Amino acid sequence: MDKMNQAFEKMKMLVGMEVEDEQRAAEEESSLSFMDDLNRNCALSTKQRFYGFAICLSAGLACTLLSMLVFFNPVKFGITFTLGNLMALGSTAFLIGPQRQVTMMLDPARIYATALYLASIIIALFCALYVRNKLLTLLAIILEFSGLIWYSLSYIPFARTMVSKVFMTCFDTEF
Repeated sequence: MDKMNQAFEKMKMLVGMEVEDEQRAAEEESSLSFMDDLNRNCALSTKQRFYGFAICLSAGLACTLLSMLVFFNPVKFGITFTLGNLMALGSTAFLIGPQRQVTMMLDPARIYATALYLASIIIALFCALYVRNKLLTLLAIILEFSGLIWYSLSYIPFARTMVSKVFMTCFDTEF
């Protein structure tokens, strides 16, 4: 084994690489964050990204649409609807990458919309799996759908402002 290490060291010297360079590279590699490591290991070609996006989005939409078949059973509806939303949300990570997806979700312009949407998903699953109350699950699904719309509008410039003004105008109680 010593002879192999010595031969490897000689090869490094022939190439011009020093032992310290390799140690420094190993230290830099270990100091990378989880997201950098994830992005480095998830290098997909453009074709693979589109396939992943299409498959995940199709599965998410299929779950969401199939949840309508069990609409009158709010527990099953809540689970399949939420699973469909999560898969559709995850599909965009194939297009832009997981790190950029998280960065965009935590952007100051949409942090509240993201928090509302993710909290509504958790509430819907909690009501469907643990509480098992049909009325609460249905209300949680309505909240989740509203959160999804508000989150989606955060990606369109001035859309949330416009929708807010429309609702303020429609529900204005002053005469």
